[in-house]
Amino acid sequence: MTNDAPPPLLTEDDLRHITGWAVLTAERALPVFEAAVPGDDRPREAIAAARAFAQGGPRTAHLRKAAWGAQAAARAVDDPAAKAAARAAIAAAGAPYTHPIETPHQINHILGPAAYAVQALSLGADDEAGTRETELRWAIAAASEEIRRIVGKMPGRKPSKGAFHALLYRLDTALRL
Repeated sequence: MTNDAPPPLLTEDDLRHITGWAVLTAERALPVFEAAVPGDDRPREAIAAARAFAQGGPRTAHLRKAAWGAQAAARAVDDPAAKAAARAAIAAAGAPYTHPIETPHQINHILGPAAYAVQALSLGADDEAGTRETELRWAIAAASEEIRRIVGKMPGRKPSKGAFHALLYRLDTALRL
């Protein structure tokens, strides 16, 4: 008996690559949160839990708990840049749970950590548009060929309204092979 089932859209190795890129981008924005809310380690803990998965660890209840902690931190802060930095951490901790299904929504889970990090680093910057462009270029350059391959397997985003959705769209179109 042969198994003619197609391979899964996303493998565990794919999820580790996605999470690794999410960690890189979310870490870059972490100082924005920590400057606004010194002593609140919840986003840092979420990134650390995501890093453990990216480096071969299992998906655990600790990972989910860390994501929920970062979400609570995002809700508790009023500063928009700090809120975006905490959301990057939430998204990084959620990356290991990206569903292996071909929907435009799933690409948001892959691109979200980078988009939130770009948003966090550019909001309120002296040259907001220039900083946003610099950070977008950095996030794109930090994406491995594996990330580009994974993005290429997923349905592409359509342009939509809003600054955050514009970031997602820019990342999506730039990462397609």
